[in-house]
Amino acid sequence: MEHYTKIDMATWPRREHYRYYSQTLKVEFNMTAPVNVKNLLGFCRANGYRFYPAAIYCVTRTLGRIENFRMFRNADGELCVWDRVVPNYTIFHADDCTFSDCWTDFSDDFGTFYRAVTADMQTFGGNHGIKAKPGQPANFYCVSCTPWVSFTGCGSRVTGSSEPAFFPIIVMGRYEESGGAVRMPVALSIAHAVADGYHAALFFRYLQEEMDALAASEAGL
Repeated sequence: MEHYTKIDMATWPRREHYRYYSQTLKVEFNMTAPVNVKNLLGFCRANGYRFYPAAIYCVTRTLGRIENFRMFRNADGELCVWDRVVPNYTIFHADDCTFSDCWTDFSDDFGTFYRAVTADMQTFGGNHGIKAKPGQPANFYCVSCTPWVSFTGCGSRVTGSSEPAFFPIIVMGRYEESGGAVRMPVALSIAHAVADGYHAALFFRYLQEEMDALAASEAGL
């Protein structure tokens, strides 16, 4: 069962920002930055791991370190923070060039999560349509990859909706070697009500740390 904590609006430093950007100016913002995946790629190649599941692990670990990216409103409209979030990721279908959503419960133990996510990809990867795996939990975030292009910016918006998404949307692009590094563009979209540029900067810094830490670990199956 998912657990969460209510934000104390009497003491929360961002309470005025939250009210302004959730009531007066309902905006989302997007930020794209390159991440050096050279060490993570080396780790995956040396150990026979697939890069996409490993990257999803690192993104989820990163979001676990920043409460602003785990916020939501409960049924009473109160701002809350999930104790943890689970990845809702895309699976590409080469036969008809469509994709489906899939999700996997998260574990901080890399081996445990890697086994679970690759098993789900195998089990549900052949299911076409928007939702490949049923039962998506409420504490999800969205992550996907567009390996066909190394973009410099990426954004998403729900047209006709008056409510921006409080959960983060992460998109990874094609990585390319440059100056001894292997850089991959990563785009973050989030409601301004719950996060600012400072938190986005933390996301990219922590993501680099998580990727390098996993690469330096002795994680195994």
